[in-house]
Amino acid sequence: MERETQFIGQSAAFQDAVERASLAASLDRPVLVIGERGTGKELIAERLHRLSTRWDRPYVIMNCAAMPETLIESELFGHEAGAFTGATRTRAGRFEEADGGTLFLDELATMSMGAQERLLRAVEYGEVTRVGSSRPIRVDVRIVAATNEHLPALVDDNRFRADLLDRLSFEVITLPPLRAREGDIEVLATYFGQRMAAVLGWEEWPGFGPRALAAMEGHDWPGNVRELRNVIERAIYRWADPEKPVDALSFDPFASPWQPVTRKAAARSDNAAPAPANDASPPAAAAPSGAVSDLRAAVDAYERQILSDTMARCRFNQKVAAEALGLSYDQIRHALKKHGLNQ
Repeated sequence: MERETQFIGQSAAFQDAVERASLAASLDRPVLVIGERGTGKELIAERLHRLSTRWDRPYVIMNCAAMPETLIESELFGHEAGAFTGATRTRAGRFEEADGGTLFLDELATMSMGAQERLLRAVEYGEVTRVGSSRPIRVDVRIVAATNEHLPALVDDNRFRADLLDRLSFEVITLPPLRAREGDIEVLATYFGQRMAAVLGWEEWPGFGPRALAAMEGHDWPGNVRELRNVIERAIYRWADPEKPVDALSFDPFASPWQPVTRKAAARSDNAAPAPANDASPPAAAAPSGAVSDLRAAVDAYERQILSDTMARCRFNQKVAAEALGLSYDQIRHALKKHGLNQ
């Protein structure tokens, strides 16, 4: 599907972040965009450029995490022919490409200390020097940077330069995670669902069933909007009857009874092997029967098995499992934590 640059959401936390980006766009100052993966940092960065006075000038994107440390300085500042092995011709860097416009540095926290030092000079003096050259080049570039790290903590750990952070943090826009955007999950799910239904040629959008809606609200969405989009689009194309509301979601596309067992998982399985027959604790595979020498241990083992079986049956959705067992959401979370099943 085509890339979307519009913002979908009605929660106050989300609208506040978008409004701050709109306000900062007109100022020719650096901006840091902070947020978990999938929260829309790239869209905010593009908004900052499109609403600025540089909107008709270059908008250059560089993912710092995708560049080896040995090449990141060359990518940022360019290099002269013969500067290093393989440099057969002179090449302009991203700063020169973005001259007059905006340079978006994604995954800023992954940048090496050496590259940070050179970036500091570029931000401070508006000059870059190609690798293998001693002649500085003047550039006029606005920096927008993004990360999912807490940069002040990296400064305390000597993993990020304090002076660079000072120069880049004129404005810091922190995007809320999806789980904190009250009311936005269903709005976004409907939007993505309608688009996918149109792609598949459905005549009408049937909406979502109560189980699917409950599952959405009960999920933590660690991947945020990007994860939500994948879950919804996967659910739509797998749904067999376009005339009935979509009422089944698959949060983990890797879930399968035939998935490969990793060494780490095998080790955990070995550690959780049943106790010997002469152990006082009863087996957890079934309800204890016959003589029980330790009632508390037997009850705990049976409760743990019920929770484990129910979570698996409900595809590890805590809210759906809570409803199946007649518990509140807080009660099942407490029970899962008690038995070590909340991993």
